[in-house]
Amino acid sequence: MFFELRQYRIKKGKMKRWVKYADEVLMPFQISQGMVVVGNFVGEEEDDLYVWIRRFESERERKRLYKKVYESETWMQQIKPKVDEMLDREKMVITRLIPTPKSVIR
Repeated sequence: MFFELRQYRIKKGKMKRWVKYADEVLMPFQISQGMVVVGNFVGEEEDDLYVWIRRFESERERKRLYKKVYESETWMQQIKPKVDEMLDREKMVITRLIPTPKSVIR
């Protein structure tokens, strides 16, 4: 099991719109496809920071879910264009994490 810590920078003036879109469209779609979203966060002191965490049981599962989500017609035609309007992709930081044996999040 491992996690993805996804740190995004949202374009200036778009955070409120991003959070609404993520909560109402982006996350529900990914969850409906089998993604496990552990949590979503906004920066307390950085007004452009959005962070979310996903959990995968294996690399095989991650690859399968990436293909199912990111190659889908829904993603390509409906979701990605809106994401691209709000997300500064050049500043994305994605970190893979493995929980320690006593981690509360598993």
